[in-house]
Amino acid sequence: MTSIETGRAETRTITLTAKPESVVAYLSDARHLPEWAPGFAPAVEHDHDDVWRIPGEGGARQVVVKVAKDHGVVDFVSADDPNLGLFARVVPNLTGAELIFSLFFPEETEPAAVDAQMAVVDEELKAVRERVEA
Repeated sequence: MTSIETGRAETRTITLTAKPESVVAYLSDARHLPEWAPGFAPAVEHDHDDVWRIPGEGGARQVVVKVAKDHGVVDFVSADDPNLGLFARVVPNLTGAELIFSLFFPEETEPAAVDAQMAVVDEELKAVRERVEA
Protein backbone atom coordinates (compact mmCIF):
# COMPACT_ATOMS: atom_id res chain seq x y z
CA MET A 1 0.00 0.00 0.00
CA THR A 2 1.38 3.41 -1.00
CA SER A 3 1.38 6.26 1.49
CA ILE A 4 -0.12 9.49 0.20
CA GLU A 5 1.29 12.77 1.49
CA THR A 6 -1.63 15.01 2.26
CA GLY A 7 0.17 17.86 3.98
CA ARG A 8 -1.62 20.25 6.24
CA ALA A 9 -4.64 22.37 5.37
CA GLU A 10 -5.44 25.61 7.15
CA THR A 11 -8.58 27.67 6.62
CA ARG A 12 -9.67 31.04 7.94
CA THR A 13 -12.93 32.86 7.42
CA ILE A 14 -14.35 36.31 8.02
CA THR A 15 -17.90 37.66 7.92
CA LEU A 16 -18.52 40.60 5.60
CA THR A 17 -21.49 42.93 5.21
CA ALA A 18 -20.71 43.35 1.50
CA LYS A 19 -22.62 41.44 -1.16
CA PRO A 20 -20.84 38.30 -2.38
CA GLU A 21 -20.70 39.66 -5.95
CA SER A 22 -18.83 42.76 -4.74
CA VAL A 23 -16.31 40.66 -2.83
CA VAL A 24 -15.66 38.39 -5.82
CA ALA A 25 -15.30 41.42 -8.12
CA TYR A 26 -12.74 42.98 -5.78
CA LEU A 27 -10.70 39.82 -5.28
CA SER A 28 -10.77 38.79 -8.94
CA ASP A 29 -9.03 42.02 -9.97
CA ALA A 30 -5.38 41.10 -9.31
CA ARG A 31 -4.44 44.79 -9.38
CA HIS A 32 -5.88 44.92 -5.83
CA LEU A 33 -3.40 42.35 -4.45
CA PRO A 34 -0.93 44.98 -3.17
CA GLU A 35 -3.77 46.59 -1.18
CA TRP A 36 -4.78 43.53 0.79
CA ALA A 37 -1.74 41.22 0.47
CA PRO A 38 1.29 43.54 0.39
CA GLY A 39 3.59 40.93 1.91
CA PHE A 40 2.80 38.49 -0.88
CA ALA A 41 2.43 41.02 -3.69
CA PRO A 42 3.93 44.45 -3.06
CA ALA A 43 3.30 45.06 -6.78
CA VAL A 44 1.73 43.16 -9.68
CA GLU A 45 2.17 43.29 -13.43
CA HIS A 46 -0.18 41.69 -15.91
CA ASP A 47 1.58 39.03 -17.99
CA HIS A 48 -1.14 37.51 -20.18
CA ASP A 49 -4.64 36.08 -19.86
CA ASP A 50 -5.11 35.23 -16.17
CA VAL A 51 -1.37 35.20 -15.40
CA TRP A 52 0.21 37.96 -13.30
CA ARG A 53 3.85 38.64 -12.40
CA ILE A 54 4.81 39.54 -8.86
CA PRO A 55 8.24 41.17 -8.84
CA GLY A 56 10.59 40.17 -6.05
CA GLU A 57 14.21 40.24 -4.98
CA GLY A 58 14.72 36.65 -6.14
CA GLY A 59 13.04 37.36 -9.46
CA ALA A 60 9.44 37.58 -10.55
CA ARG A 61 6.93 34.87 -9.68
CA GLN A 62 3.99 34.08 -11.92
CA VAL A 63 0.58 33.69 -10.35
CA VAL A 64 -2.57 32.52 -12.07
CA VAL A 65 -5.82 34.07 -10.87
CA LYS A 66 -8.53 31.48 -11.43
CA VAL A 67 -12.02 32.93 -11.21
CA ALA A 68 -15.46 31.34 -11.31
CA LYS A 69 -17.63 34.34 -10.40
CA ASP A 70 -20.91 32.43 -10.40
CA HIS A 71 -19.46 30.02 -7.83
CA GLY A 72 -17.64 32.58 -5.65
CA VAL A 73 -14.23 31.14 -6.50
CA VAL A 74 -11.07 33.24 -6.72
CA ASP A 75 -7.85 31.24 -6.49
CA PHE A 76 -4.33 32.64 -6.61
CA VAL A 77 -2.09 29.75 -7.60
CA SER A 78 1.48 29.27 -8.74
CA ALA A 79 1.82 29.14 -12.51
CA ASP A 80 4.39 26.38 -11.95
CA ASP A 81 2.33 24.33 -9.48
CA PRO A 82 -1.44 24.95 -9.44
CA ASN A 83 -1.75 23.03 -6.16
CA LEU A 84 0.15 25.79 -4.35
CA GLY A 85 -1.52 29.04 -3.50
CA LEU A 86 -4.41 30.74 -1.80
CA PHE A 87 -7.81 29.24 -2.48
CA ALA A 88 -10.62 31.71 -1.78
CA ARG A 89 -14.34 31.12 -1.62
CA VAL A 90 -17.03 33.72 -1.20
CA VAL A 91 -20.38 32.38 -0.06
CA PRO A 92 -23.55 34.25 0.82
CA ASN A 93 -24.59 34.40 4.45
CA LEU A 94 -27.87 35.77 5.76
CA THR A 95 -27.06 39.42 5.00
CA GLY A 96 -23.66 39.59 3.29
CA ALA A 97 -20.86 37.16 2.61
CA GLU A 98 -18.44 34.79 4.22
CA LEU A 99 -14.92 35.01 2.83
CA ILE A 100 -12.95 31.79 3.21
CA PHE A 101 -9.20 31.52 2.60
CA SER A 102 -7.54 28.09 2.51
CA LEU A 103 -3.85 27.25 2.18
CA PHE A 104 -2.04 23.93 2.05
CA PHE A 105 1.37 23.23 3.55
CA PRO A 106 3.72 20.30 2.95
CA GLU A 107 3.91 17.88 5.88
CA GLU A 108 7.45 18.97 6.73
CA THR A 109 6.45 22.62 7.27
CA GLU A 110 7.32 23.72 10.78
CA PRO A 111 4.25 24.49 12.91
CA ALA A 112 5.66 27.92 13.78
CA ALA A 113 5.92 28.76 10.07
CA VAL A 114 2.32 27.70 9.50
CA ASP A 115 1.18 29.80 12.47
CA ALA A 116 3.10 32.81 11.18
CA GLN A 117 1.61 32.46 7.70
CA MET A 118 -1.91 32.10 9.06
CA ALA A 119 -1.45 35.25 11.16
CA VAL A 120 -0.71 37.02 7.88
CA VAL A 121 -3.83 35.46 6.34
CA ASP A 122 -5.91 36.83 9.24
CA GLU A 123 -4.59 40.32 8.45
CA GLU A 124 -5.29 39.86 4.74
CA LEU A 125 -8.90 38.92 5.48
CA LYS A 126 -9.30 42.06 7.59
CA ALA A 127 -7.76 44.15 4.81
CA VAL A 128 -10.25 42.77 2.29
CA ARG A 129 -13.08 43.55 4.70
CA GLU A 130 -11.88 47.15 5.09
CA ARG A 131 -11.89 47.63 1.33
CA VAL A 132 -15.14 45.92 0.36
CA GLU A 133 -17.16 47.41 3.21
CA ALA A 134 -15.90 50.97 2.68
